[in-house]
Amino acid sequence: MNAGQKSDEELTAYLAERAMGWKVTPDRFIKSGRSWIPRWRFQPLNDIADALDLLNRAANWFTLVSSLKKVVTAEVNVAGHRGKASGKQIARTITIAVARALGLDV
Repeated sequence: MNAGQKSDEELTAYLAERAMGWKVTPDRFIKSGRSWIPRWRFQPLNDIADALDLLNRAANWFTLVSSLKKVVTAEVNVAGHRGKASGKQIARTITIAVARALGLDV
């Protein structure tokens, strides 16, 4: 998957499926135990809590570093694959690092 050409919504759905283990439907994500959430409730690119949930679920280890210039760098290892991202938006930076560790070109 070349996520560089995918929308935020498509990337979110891919990560929900690959990293979170959820089934993706047109209007919701089906979680384990047959519970579900509406798609709009899981926003790891914009919501720090969702990004941290994604990180905790997917990563074997990770580091987060913040510089004096308010730039955050996230380095993530998922099943032996590393992903790294830097940016000013913490949630987006974490999510992109996870996506890169999963092999996406974002």
